[in-house]
Amino acid sequence: MTRMDASKNAWGQQETTETAPLESMAGTILIRAGGRRVDIANALKVRDVVFIQEQNVPVELEHDEHDADALHILAVETKTKEPVGTARVLDKGNGVAKIGRVAVLKEYRGRGIGQALMQAVLKTARELHFKSLILDAQVSVIPFYENLEFVAEGDVFDDAGIPHRRMSRAL
Repeated sequence: MTRMDASKNAWGQQETTETAPLESMAGTILIRAGGRRVDIANALKVRDVVFIQEQNVPVELEHDEHDADALHILAVETKTKEPVGTARVLDKGNGVAKIGRVAVLKEYRGRGIGQALMQAVLKTARELHFKSLILDAQVSVIPFYENLEFVAEGDVFDDAGIPHRRMSRAL
């Protein structure tokens, strides 16, 4: 089920619901590729809970100048209209996009929302003609990204006090 919204996102792309609604014990979840100010604000709500409150990432590291230029992917619970997950995509040039700030609220984890977010990211990146994707994964979630065909490269490094590793994949 795909629904087209009337507006375009910050990259001039038509905003869409990227996946069929997910049915979960918490209700129906829609994944939307966006960039609208409301999506950025809702993405920050989710990121504040996951990264700042749960993982103790300093707010000055979590909120950065890239949000205004990023394409935001948002998971929304349809009954409450509340955001429950998010990811962002940055154009790094030369056909490369960087995925970051992938987060799902704790009470919604384990229900396929992270997978749906990443499928929306992959679909959108293909539509925007990116050739490859990179991300800096927290070491604890490397297997999640490996299941999406990302490959770890290089050494483990610290980002905001959390061990990370660069990963990439071709599209």
